Amino acid sequence: MTRLEREQRQAMLKTAFDDVRSDYYDPKIHGLDWNAKFAEARANIARATTKTEANLQIAALLEALGDSHTHFIPPTHSVREDYGWQYQAIGERCYVTRVRPGSDAEAKGLRPGDEVLTINGFTPARESLDNMQYVLDVLYPQTGLRLELRDPFGKIRSVDVMARQRETEIIRGRTELDRQRMRIEREQAVHDIQPIYQEFGEPLMVLKLPAFFQSSFKVDELIEKARQHKTLIVDLRGDRGGAEATLKDLLGGMFEENVKIADEIRRAKTTPVVIKGRHKKAFTGKLIVLVDSRSASAAEIFARTIQIEKRGTVLGDLTSGSVMSAQFHRHTYGGNPVLIYGVEVSVADFIMADGKSPEHVGVTPDEKLLPSKEDLLAGRDPVMARAAEIAGVTLSPEKAAQMFPYEWPNL
Repeated sequence: MTRLEREQRQAMLKTAFDDVRSDYYDPKIHGLDWNAKFAEARANIARATTKTEANLQIAALLEALGDSHTHFIPPTHSVREDYGWQYQAIGERCYVTRVRPGSDAEAKGLRPGDEVLTINGFTPARESLDNMQYVLDVLYPQTGLRLELRDPFGKIRSVDVMARQRETEIIRGRTELDRQRMRIEREQAVHDIQPIYQEFGEPLMVLKLPAFFQSSFKVDELIEKARQHKTLIVDLRGDRGGAEATLKDLLGGMFEENVKIADEIRRAKTTPVVIKGRHKKAFTGKLIVLVDSRSASAAEIFARTIQIEKRGTVLGDLTSGSVMSAQFHRHTYGGNPVLIYGVEVSVADFIMADGKSPEHVGVTPDEKLLPSKEDLLAGRDPVMARAAEIAGVTLSPEKAAQMFPYEWPNL
């Protein structure tokens, strides 16, 4: 690190420290000596030899809070890594869930259903998996990963999987082609969060919600569509949350009357969170909610409200346990070039109507259903098939897995 780069990271550290001190929902900061933590991180940055080491120290300061929504987002790297495979916790184990066609991961023989035993020597435990992904995707992207895997037949092997790299917007925008690529990326980002649904006649509508970022008009449209069916399956698997307004709109559509779902605990006040029922325009049929270990934030509040109010049935895996309301602070440093970075700070906790917060706890489904490693390998979705069965619709696990095909982002 140059002297300037060290000064930049020290300034970012101070900004992160100040953002938490001024906006964090708990003014006592969980009893931590915040000044001492800051001094420790500052000393570590003074000894760091690379920008990555310094970034890790800033992240470690915020990690001391033990908070699911408070993070440091460092300046964008000049290249972005695509590892060519995805993984997640299923039950207490970690499995490969998708492999990008044409990737080095595919060439090295990775397949859905492979159990991930280690990544670069670290065991991907369920409780630390989100942090591991944050490090590998945001703080310290790698050109390749060394994996230890157990295939569905029990054979253990080690493999090095190389990432595919591509330039990011930090060095784009100089040509018309660059601008076209940036526009396509923005359009794809919007496409990726759009709700999609399938209808099975009058008995069933299945709604896949990738994120809670929909307009009130769009939610109204979806609820009106659902009202034409006896059962609605809301698939929140992989949904990391989103806007509180969308959460309220969608939950309101499931109830005829107003419902208090939680108390929002901020540093200065506590406010009841009440959803407005739709009365005669609400969906009143049978409701089934699907969740998994990646379901987080608004998705968890939706599922837990449905449980508490005995409005429907929740199927799947224990959820993430990442339920906070956060505010993103965008910051810049310098002038040529300008470094853009961010600090996300939890500004509120949610205490649900049962008096408990799902933070670090998650939502336990009413019926725990997990795809097996054989299901992952064969491309089956037994969770969706079971939900359809409850709705009185026959749907094979193979057909269920084909309902909403995954689209890999463009490279």
